[in-house]
Amino acid sequence: MKILSGRKYFVRILSQIPLIMLFVSVLNNYDFNYLGLKYFSFNFSYILIFYYGLKKSESLGYIYIFIAGLFNDVVVGTPIGLSSLVYLILCVAAAYLRNITLRPSLIKDSIFFLITILIINSLLFIVLNFIFSYELTYFNQIINITYTFLLYFLFSNLFDFFENYLIGHTNVRWKLWCKKNPND
Repeated sequence: MKILSGRKYFVRILSQIPLIMLFVSVLNNYDFNYLGLKYFSFNFSYILIFYYGLKKSESLGYIYIFIAGLFNDVVVGTPIGLSSLVYLILCVAAAYLRNITLRPSLIKDSIFFLITILIINSLLFIVLNFIFSYELTYFNQIINITYTFLLYFLFSNLFDFFENYLIGHTNVRWKLWCKKNPND
């Protein structure tokens, strides 16, 4: 019986990995300056939220995304609630694309993602620069948007692999095992 409950917890933990990755990425304000890569920054949170908002909307809840945005504001030092608003706008864009798409493709998703992050970063730049007098540079914003867009392809394929081969087969195997062993 302990093996049965252990497997159940393992499957449950595996299905919560996207949420864990969201909070780890929000709490780690990482950059690659220590590697000597000065102009390499991307927003992993945007990629994660957009992908899971588009493909598996039940993985990340809107409340968790809102709380992650609050944590991001505290870590980065931006006004409280601004990142939450940006993350929720990203969720709305992903939900809109999910509802209007008949045949999803990575190219269409990535183009819509690029348009969305351009709009979001423009709004964020205007609010931070003109309302809160928070200094941002155009060049750093362009670098961030470019790498976020380009790395969407890589992370989308990695997330697909994770969902299809690790989460998907684990759940299928678990259901088959439960059908074969109903008394255990």
